[in-house]
Amino acid sequence: MLSNPAATEALGARLGRQLRAGDTIALFGELGAGKTTLSRGILQGLGFKGEVASPTFPIVQTYDPPDVRLTLWHVDLYRIEDAQELEELALDEARGEGALVIEWPERFGPALWPDSLRLALSIADKGERVLTARVPPAWEGRWPPR
Repeated sequence: MLSNPAATEALGARLGRQLRAGDTIALFGELGAGKTTLSRGILQGLGFKGEVASPTFPIVQTYDPPDVRLTLWHVDLYRIEDAQELEELALDEARGEGALVIEWPERFGPALWPDSLRLALSIADKGERVLTARVPPAWEGRWPPR
């Protein structure tokens, strides 16, 4: 249970400190569930000091060293309607250069990488967020983040 946006960001920061090149974090959840808040925390954990907005309109926002310790692609697939559009984003190549945080990963369908850390956020009764994780072997020893 994440009691407020600060708790969501704090979890994200712990995740960001553990992030490695080749990692993908897939963030599931309805609008307003906290995906961008968690992404903001991940970037803070990577050392980013600036503002973090959802990349809904540009689809991809890239953060590179020296602003972060590791290249991160923050991807929002909300507006993607066709699987061919996903190919044009070159996300496979991006994984080789750094890490990915993907909002609305359900747009991938079964093509989402099996080694992705899958986090689902939902809104509870009092505005708290419930986090459910599917942790692949690639994340053993790093989940839950410390």
